[in-house]
Amino acid sequence: MKKLNMLAFDFGASSGRGLVGRFDGSRLEVEEVHRFSNDPVDVAGHTYWDVLRLYWEMQQGLIKFANSKQGDVASIGIDTWGVDFGLLDKSGKLLGNPYHYRDKRTEGMIEEACSRVPREEIFKHTGIAFQKFNTLYQLLAMQMTEPETLERAATMLFMPDLFTYFLTGEKKTEFTEATTSQMLDAATGQWSRELLDKLDIPHHFLTEIDYPGTVRGRVKSEIADFLGINEAPVIAVATHDTGSAVAAVPAQGGSYAFLSSGTWSLMGVVVDKPIINDYTLKWNYTNEGCVGGQYRLLKNIMGMWIFNECKREWDRRGEVYSFRDLDKLAEQSKPFLAFIDPDDDLFYSPGDMPEKVQQFCKQTGQTVPETKGEIVRCIFESLALKYRWSFEKLEEILGQPLDVLHMVGGGIKNRMVDQFTANVLNKPVICGPVEATAIGNLMVQAMALGELKDQEEIRQVVKNSFPTEDYLPQDTDAWDEAYDRFLKILNQN
Repeated sequence: MKKLNMLAFDFGASSGRGLVGRFDGSRLEVEEVHRFSNDPVDVAGHTYWDVLRLYWEMQQGLIKFANSKQGDVASIGIDTWGVDFGLLDKSGKLLGNPYHYRDKRTEGMIEEACSRVPREEIFKHTGIAFQKFNTLYQLLAMQMTEPETLERAATMLFMPDLFTYFLTGEKKTEFTEATTSQMLDAATGQWSRELLDKLDIPHHFLTEIDYPGTVRGRVKSEIADFLGINEAPVIAVATHDTGSAVAAVPAQGGSYAFLSSGTWSLMGVVVDKPIINDYTLKWNYTNEGCVGGQYRLLKNIMGMWIFNECKREWDRRGEVYSFRDLDKLAEQSKPFLAFIDPDDDLFYSPGDMPEKVQQFCKQTGQTVPETKGEIVRCIFESLALKYRWSFEKLEEILGQPLDVLHMVGGGIKNRMVDQFTANVLNKPVICGPVEATAIGNLMVQAMALGELKDQEEIRQVVKNSFPTEDYLPQDTDAWDEAYDRFLKILNQN
């Protein structure tokens, strides 16, 4: 069988990549075509995405593929992070650069929203966790500070839909990305215009929603000619990167949880419909869309962001160490010296992250880590401990034990955190694939092209195509004692 050349563009919060997937009907081969950084830009007190540069980088990936002379592009799929968006005027032009989700304009917006509509009612409508970066609070901030921009807007497109619009001219919103906004009705899967009206947020610019595996359009002829490619179909994959990553979890039955590990860590389970109750509200769990109309019941955890920001700060000071060197320093440091809550608001914004780690430990009456190795080990151990907390809360919500954790994504390259996670959970941890987001993107393209039937077939192809690595628990008594200490810190903080 002739192999299909499918192209996946995966935009992460710190970097992006273009990959070609070659599918022969049973196995998928993936090759990186183009990789680039994704650098937010601070201007006049606000933080933005450099959206046109990112589109330019996507074009470079397409040009590189065209120059490789490998044949036609069978399809293109685009995924990005969630919640952020661009606004277009009535002629289809951008009304400025999209804001970055860490921009400070959403400070206090959850409280403002809950003063207009009770917290419980917002959650009942949407089933989405309260995070200040949610689209709901971004729009509320704009409604309060720049309402004229919202009035001028004719169309709102989330980041993957915006890039798709640049290629095809089509204006729609993909389901998994839309669910991250906290603006969809959990019962209907459509925009909750009733909630938006109660919050006094305009919604005339919202578009029709489509679903993973839908052909959105084709690359416009003038763009195809410029890039040197055919007018390939552009597929609405699971355009939220976690939705694509979860599609590529190679689980085969059983009771499992997933962890998509990167800048953020997303731990959850796949469920048939949103779980909206007092527990998911209390513990701030969220219900986001999956391939096939299912949902990801999950917890957002700060992830490798804290470690990456520490490295960035040390690099800025001229104290440059490789990631591997920092791992070795952590391995050589004393275990269980101190812990942080990765989700504390202290760690949300950029800044001197090593100092923030020390500040948290000092404020909670712990030994303050001083060396780079001690700080890194504190972060890694704390992540694993927070994973256990999140895993156990999932078991409580579901009312049943979970047998295994599948970890995917770039964060699993950190073998120390992988092993720590198995230790503290006292459960087997299966790691792989690393490029889960791009793989899930490609597999949904294959489904849209009629090569695969459903999510189960996707998981089987991933299992056939990519190796995994198993981690078994070690030193569980010591980790149980550490977890008891960690819970006390969570409770006092």
